[in-house]
Amino acid sequence: MNTADILAWLTETDEKRLAPLWAEADRVRRANVGEAVHLRGLIEISNHCVRRCAYCGLRVERAELARYRMTADEVLGSARDAFQFGYGTVVLQAGEDPGWRAEEMADVVRRIKGETPLAVTLSLGERSPDEWKLWRAAGADRYLLRFETSNRALYDLIHPAGPGGQLSDRLAMLRELRALGYEIGSGVMIGIPGQTYRDLARDLETFRALDLDMIGVGPFIPHPDTPLGKTAAVAGPEQPPADELMTFKMIALTRLLCPRANIPSTTALATLNLEQGRELGLQRGANIVMPNVTPLKYRALYEIYPGKACIREDGAQCSFCLRGRLAAIGRPVGQGQGAARRPVEA
Repeated sequence: MNTADILAWLTETDEKRLAPLWAEADRVRRANVGEAVHLRGLIEISNHCVRRCAYCGLRVERAELARYRMTADEVLGSARDAFQFGYGTVVLQAGEDPGWRAEEMADVVRRIKGETPLAVTLSLGERSPDEWKLWRAAGADRYLLRFETSNRALYDLIHPAGPGGQLSDRLAMLRELRALGYEIGSGVMIGIPGQTYRDLARDLETFRALDLDMIGVGPFIPHPDTPLGKTAAVAGPEQPPADELMTFKMIALTRLLCPRANIPSTTALATLNLEQGRELGLQRGANIVMPNVTPLKYRALYEIYPGKACIREDGAQCSFCLRGRLAAIGRPVGQGQGAARRPVEA
């Protein structure tokens, strides 16, 4: 599939003409990663963040947000819950929080790996290579780091430089993580103000070039108490919408370009369409869902954007609901860790 083909699909809006895209993405998904949907328990371990991202509700300037940082024992308890619910992986996610010191995180990873058969995925933002190396040695299996957009100027606009003023190169970081032996995951936002369809096509081609193990795509949903949340939406023929249909097209095209990647149907899709957003994503190329196992008292405080789905259900309720939803579309729950296709080198 070349750039012209990708652009043609990205700009198509007729549901009847899109039907072959959905069918082909579902066929490629079935042929390459099977029918099973792997469940990855999400633990939002801290909402502290030192960054000033222009859309995110965790940004450091939001002084009114009540901050929390889970204890190591709380994280381990949530991991045990994930194992009891039959999940194969836990994802430890946080804002960019230096309050989680590297050795403390390494100890949590060791404890999870020592007490459960779970895979451990980390999503902790930009940390140093030495920290990544330490966590890998402790047993961490995967690392998620979204590059958000392949348009460098747009990236710098929405992601101001971090403490110390150093600009980040997340593509280089992903290569570093791969060299350390992690399975690597990344992804982008759809509908960022100033983004173009050609930017999205370049994002898809970047997924393929990086040969990612996991790829997440989701709509741009800014928190209203952020610079981009207070800005009027950009309109124009080159501006892709941040909507459900556009997200489905990106999931389907990601599957066609990266047939063996693990692709989640995200909480953001459920936020846009609680009734069937995640299910439609699973029928259009996705094979992963990340149910939340964060303690209920912290759920609403991990406020990246408002109106997140499933923040009032505890882990057991979420697990029960999700299994029923998967059964309704004829998809079995995956067994084991759901590793990517490549063997991970130590």
